[in-house]
Amino acid sequence: MHYLLAKHVAAASVRCATLKRKRVSPHVLRHTTAMDLLQAGVEQSVIALWLGHESIETTQIYLEANLELKERMLAKPSPPDGKAARYRPDDTLLAFLRAL
Repeated sequence: MHYLLAKHVAAASVRCATLKRKRVSPHVLRHTTAMDLLQAGVEQSVIALWLGHESIETTQIYLEANLELKERMLAKPSPPDGKAARYRPDDTLLAFLRAL
């Protein structure tokens, strides 16, 4: 597997010189594919099955690896009326919390 990959990376480096400076391994390809699937919206559980992970928590590593993806996911939720606002607790809740 490593030999075939190295052979094809060398051939691709002729057209893409920056590839010569990159580390390409079966693991890198596996990780890249998983990240591409994740960014395309494939469910994490499906990716975990595809990777052969016994636990979905193992696949969580891929989520933690990409800050851009995190930022997009955090930007998705919005209130039902579409207006984003900071949460302001009402007086009853504040009184309860102060009494603790």
